[in-house]
Amino acid sequence: MKPKRIGQWLIKNLWWRIGSLAIAYAIWMSVATEPEMATIVSSPVQYRDTHNNLEISSPLIDRVELETRGPSGLLRNLSNARTVVILDFSDVKDPGQRTFTITRQLTNLPQGVELLRATPAQIRLTFERRMQKTVPVHVRFLSALPDGRRMAGFEVIPPTEEIFGPASQVDRVSAVETDSVDLSSINPAKPQAKVAVFVPEPKVRFSKDPQVTVKIAIQ
Repeated sequence: MKPKRIGQWLIKNLWWRIGSLAIAYAIWMSVATEPEMATIVSSPVQYRDTHNNLEISSPLIDRVELETRGPSGLLRNLSNARTVVILDFSDVKDPGQRTFTITRQLTNLPQGVELLRATPAQIRLTFERRMQKTVPVHVRFLSALPDGRRMAGFEVIPPTEEIFGPASQVDRVSAVETDSVDLSSINPAKPQAKVAVFVPEPKVRFSKDPQVTVKIAIQ
């Protein structure tokens, strides 16, 4: 590049650089001159990279209170910034208890905002192996058939359900039960009812839609 063109290029870009520095300085001054304040933000807890063969069997903490300090302008925007606490499970590969201490590195707080303390300060979770199991469906009946009719028997379709979840909780489930089938409302011309199925352990789930059909034989 010729010396004349180099000089023109430097002069042309010099004003862009000066303008950028002026804008950056103005932004820095506006933040630096703001008063320091403190506030508490209620932040949701998010979980990342959970291994498919592990389940969390302990109660989950869904929110953490973050006491923060920083320039008032930044703190005003915290509620709109969707501040979150992120727990990374990528290195949790075996069952057992793991304790996570809430530090600034586990949050997405903006630069210039300091984390003073978190409540709770730590989260302890229990991890278990995932277990699958097939259990029978127990039907609950309510009232009696109309017109003095009697129930000669019934059939559940399907008769079993597959459940899965933390091993200790799945192991405690020997059967699942239906919502009550109200016999007084059964249509004798088509004596059947579709009802939901319930599993008592809170962290145990069904592998498919938990509904069954109960067909009733009437005498």
